[in-house]
Amino acid sequence: MQTVLSFLVRLVLLAAGLVFAASLLVALAFFAVFWALRYGWARLTGRPVAPFVMHINPRAGFGRVYRPGPSQTADEPARRDLADVTDVEIKEPRS
Repeated sequence: MQTVLSFLVRLVLLAAGLVFAASLLVALAFFAVFWALRYGWARLTGRPVAPFVMHINPRAGFGRVYRPGPSQTADEPARRDLADVTDVEIKEPRS
């Protein structure tokens, strides 16, 4: 019984691997066709074929997090109105 179960597990893993490989091949074929169409269109219109370029600015994320808010400038820190402050009474803990 163990050999049959082991064979079924191997068969399922092989099928999963084949499905994954086939999906990678389909994605690769899709991108190859897309690139060929883009290349053909560029050659047909007489434009140079430009590569895909992603411009990444690592400072953009830092600036997004540390950007001053709408009511605050970069020179002055955020100030709170004293009317927003609430005092509490300190109570001794119960034993």
